Amino acid sequence: MDELVWQRPTACGDGNNCPEVAVTANAVFVRSSLRPDAITRLDVSEWRDLVSAIRAGEFDA
Repeated sequence: MDELVWQRPTACGDGNNCPEVAVTANAVFVRSSLRPDAITRLDVSEWRDLVSAIRAGEFDA
């Protein structure tokens, strides 16, 4: 696998508890900056479903 380029939301600033994503042609990889070795791979459809659920507030407490 090619080297992944990780990005985090600008709202995190220099924080150390942030979600990070790396996008490739066929997948989106997600991890926490607290556990950078615990990486989840999502295909494009799964990523779209996750983003839609977040926007719809499905994970709001």
